[in-house]
Amino acid sequence: MSLRHFCRMTLTFGANCQSKAFGQSFRTTLTPVKSYSASAGGQTVVSERRGAVVTVAINRPEARNAVNQETAARLLEEFQAFDSDPDLNVAVLHGTGGNFCAGYDLKMLANQKVPLELEQDVTKDPGPMGPTRLQLSKPLIAAVSGFAVAGGLELALLADLRVVEESAVMGVFCRRFGVPLIDGGTVRLPRLIGLSRALDLILTGRPIGVQEALAYGLANRVVPDGQALQAALQLAEQISSFPQQCLRSDRSSAVYSCYDAPNFTQAMQYEFDHGRPVIQAEAVRGAVRFTAGAGRGGTFS
Repeated sequence: MSLRHFCRMTLTFGANCQSKAFGQSFRTTLTPVKSYSASAGGQTVVSERRGAVVTVAINRPEARNAVNQETAARLLEEFQAFDSDPDLNVAVLHGTGGNFCAGYDLKMLANQKVPLELEQDVTKDPGPMGPTRLQLSKPLIAAVSGFAVAGGLELALLADLRVVEESAVMGVFCRRFGVPLIDGGTVRLPRLIGLSRALDLILTGRPIGVQEALAYGLANRVVPDGQALQAALQLAEQISSFPQQCLRSDRSSAVYSCYDAPNFTQAMQYEFDHGRPVIQAEAVRGAVRFTAGAGRGGTFS
């Protein structure tokens, strides 16, 4: 994998170069409806609904989608709205203009006239990048193109799954400027890829290409440039088609066992307690469908 994105450095996000993903249109049809974020004009975050799936786009392409305070607040609003909306099952986060997110806007930080005010209690919202302190109850997929670095990497780590384009670059680029990971990077990254690999990225700040990210488990799917959003939407629609109470119960149990369970026994108890109600709610109906011939031979249609 050639890190052809990794060129000369700038304060805003750590690189300034051209990507063949820039300017390409995604080959999928989004149906614009009344969205949480109104129209795209002048909006730093734009959302669109497609049935039970919502896309959330960081819309600051002139800054490689670096997040400022307004953008952070808008992202938090979008994901809180998604999580509380009973008609939505899956969200897809992406960036406009060929980049996912270049982290926090360091130009804004450099020109700050007063000290940056941050919520110190992590049980309260928001995180500096916006939604990073949330514990979502429904799946989130990140469609990663171009740069997903520094705080942008932390946003990608918030997602359950990451669909990554071939020329994308990830990394803790903020290492060079003394900007700490305070949006869950040191918490989520070791859980996802292991402490040794996480420390390699955290301590060196080096760029990581898509094949290494895939081998690490940081990328879940690799797609050609310009196709991350399309592929993420297809994945979201597949996930949305499954019985949702069962899916969310299993997801919740997996997250609990990884982050919150004090021991194996408690994790097993949590799994059973949350899975048992699903048997009557969804499993019996599923068994009837299977008996009638659905899903035979491992088919998902």
